[in-house]
Amino acid sequence: MPASIVLIGPPGAGKTSVGKALAKATTSQFIDTDALIEKDQGKSISEIFVDQGEVFFREVEERVCVDTLANVNGIISLGGGAPLSPKVQNILKESGLHVIFLDVSLAVAAPRIGFNRDRPLLLNNPRQQWQLLMDKRRPIYEDVATDIVEVGQLSVSALCEAILAKVSV
Repeated sequence: MPASIVLIGPPGAGKTSVGKALAKATTSQFIDTDALIEKDQGKSISEIFVDQGEVFFREVEERVCVDTLANVNGIISLGGGAPLSPKVQNILKESGLHVIFLDVSLAVAAPRIGFNRDRPLLLNNPRQQWQLLMDKRRPIYEDVATDIVEVGQLSVSALCEAILAKVSV
């Protein structure tokens, strides 16, 4: 298994749930960059968006992700928008990290995230906003990923098995 596995994908793909299970299965540490951003700023991502705006959030996100990808080994879950950063894209493509795109449909993602939680980019017409985000992000996710795993109706353990089969090849 490579030193790090990086999970990318949209909200509702299961990056956190799968990441925690992968970390347990591989006795690796689990790092969620959204949690690191909240710790760094002392507030939730929603509060950062409201108080400082998306541009500020993306700057913090880029800094935290670049630092994490360069310095931490384990299972790393990136926030859904993190791969939009050219610096993060470059690291994902050039570093030799195993980057797994958890590809999920709106039909599967919707019940998982409920569209009523603190997801600042999904506040107005959440289903349409999710689809617009995914349409914009999909080409980037596909470009930086070393492998794509279709989430579908797979359980967390089945997703872990699929990922481990890809990274141990």
